[in-house]
Amino acid sequence: MKKITILILINALFLSVFAQNNQFKVKIGDPAPDFSVKLTNGKTFKLSENRGKVIVLQFTASWCGVCTKEMPHIENKIWLPHKSKGIIVLAVDREEPEYTVKNYQKRAPVTYPFAMDLDAAIFNKYAEAGSGVTRNVVIDKNGRIAYLTRLYNEPEFAKMVNKINQLMK
Repeated sequence: MKKITILILINALFLSVFAQNNQFKVKIGDPAPDFSVKLTNGKTFKLSENRGKVIVLQFTASWCGVCTKEMPHIENKIWLPHKSKGIIVLAVDREEPEYTVKNYQKRAPVTYPFAMDLDAAIFNKYAEAGSGVTRNVVIDKNGRIAYLTRLYNEPEFAKMVNKINQLMK
């Protein structure tokens, strides 16, 4: 009985720490907070105008090594297989000036579009202000949060890809 109690306490502690470290304001099933953002190509993207599409927001920054490491995986396992089917993948750069974002995009190993969250207003709708930038938000065709990730972890990334594959059917 003591072993079971200890395991339950350890599990509860792990889940509590994991939830705090993720520091998301949204959870799976919530409506995705609406926003408009300027893309590096000069166009504006408005989330609510893209209902009916699966959308992946990759919050990133030029100084974020983990974000850059994750980009080719997003490119090859999400963007390229699904772009002809209408998926939207946006690298949402947090709190950097336009010229920095455009330079980052030029050297990034991806072809999906970049958006400029100059004052972190979009990031702050989805995550706690001041929390780490490396995170993905998957939004289903009904505009609801379908999956959330924090940092790059291969097993978790594989689960996200599976979820996106299901949503794209």
